[in-house]
Amino acid sequence: MALFSSLSEKFNHIFSKLTKRGKLTELEIKDAMREVRIALLEADVNYMVAKDFVKKVSEKAIGDEVLKSLTPAQQVIKIVRDELTELMSSNEQKLKISPAPPTIIMMCGLQGAGKTTMCAKLAAHLKKSGKKPLLVACDIYRPAAINQLQVVGKQANTEVFEKGTQNPVKTALQAVEHAKKQGFDTVIIDTAGRLHINEELMTELKNIKKEVKPTEILLVVDSMTGQDAVTVAESFNRDLDVTGVILTKLDGDTRGGAALSIKAITGKPIKFTGIGEKIGDLEPFYPDRIAGRILGMGDVLSLIEKAQEAVTEEEAKKMQEKMIANSFTFEDYLTQLASLKKMGSLKDILGMIPGLGGKIKNLNIDEGQLEINKAIIQSMTPEERRNPDIIKASRRQRIAKGSGTTVQQVNMLIKQFYDSKEMMKQLKGGKGLRGLKGMF
Repeated sequence: MALFSSLSEKFNHIFSKLTKRGKLTELEIKDAMREVRIALLEADVNYMVAKDFVKKVSEKAIGDEVLKSLTPAQQVIKIVRDELTELMSSNEQKLKISPAPPTIIMMCGLQGAGKTTMCAKLAAHLKKSGKKPLLVACDIYRPAAINQLQVVGKQANTEVFEKGTQNPVKTALQAVEHAKKQGFDTVIIDTAGRLHINEELMTELKNIKKEVKPTEILLVVDSMTGQDAVTVAESFNRDLDVTGVILTKLDGDTRGGAALSIKAITGKPIKFTGIGEKIGDLEPFYPDRIAGRILGMGDVLSLIEKAQEAVTEEEAKKMQEKMIANSFTFEDYLTQLASLKKMGSLKDILGMIPGLGGKIKNLNIDEGQLEINKAIIQSMTPEERRNPDIIKASRRQRIAKGSGTTVQQVNMLIKQFYDSKEMMKQLKGGKGLRGLKGMF
């Protein structure tokens, strides 16, 4: 599901009407802002946040500089983007690093928000940047919580420090000492959660905070709960003075009210977002990129970063040379499929391409077809993958049988392969724009 797909679709509809009008009147801008306000409220954005947002945009959009410009609609869209970015921005977006190791990160949140899994995701993220994190099991109440942390810790290839059901404050202190002796530069403490906020929970969290003096207190909230997530953030912030928020399940949130309201209501930044089920599905929160995606402007920087993680520079160079020489084979296609899978959902990837964001919802993207294509190629012999010209009728029947597909599906894939090669040939000669447009 594309990020903020519902809100993005409504914004695209509102602004497409403005761009068709050319010159704008004050009344037309006011009408558009009324629609923006309704779209924000329907996205479960806090009422006061939506009201203040529209007021700020309106004040800037109704000025002479916009109304008398040659492209007033584009000016309005730019103002909306800037204000969306400002709404979610903070000078404390990045994680703080303690000058004297270890950096201590205390994770808190209600049960069901995905806190324990998020601890491991954060550990995996920090390992990518050269950190050596230690996970600490301080949730002694929820059945199997310690075991769960050990399981996800193993997936993140990170050591888990646990002392069973002894006092969590004592465990946290021992973990910090262990980290200092063993050279861990980051300690991530998985604290207890509850189904709802109560005094007992907050007392324990305050005691851990008092004793270990964490560098960061990160609150994990479920973005699917909308304004409830904002209410939870307010409560935890009031008692613990959290330093930041991690939003989980942002990939499934079609509304986005929590992301657009939390910083305005609590004053605390969103530092990370969970965008999937895998251990690597954690992204730093970039307000300007999110604003661009909401407005259908894409997110090229995130797309480049995902591509760089999935494909090395040497692999990319080799693939480029093959495309230029038009020597692309089915073996290369398999490599591309593996890289694409590492980058995540195909819809999310397409949603990052400028101009496609608002159209993704209407595209019929069958991600299962990629697995079918993979099965078909894996049923080919190495010679057939390198030289598809030899795949005649009898070979196609064998490939279909071996991959559990039909001859028609095999034919379709081979046709798409040749069409792609023809398009690459046209691109090489500078004539491929029409072919690309046809593919989309």
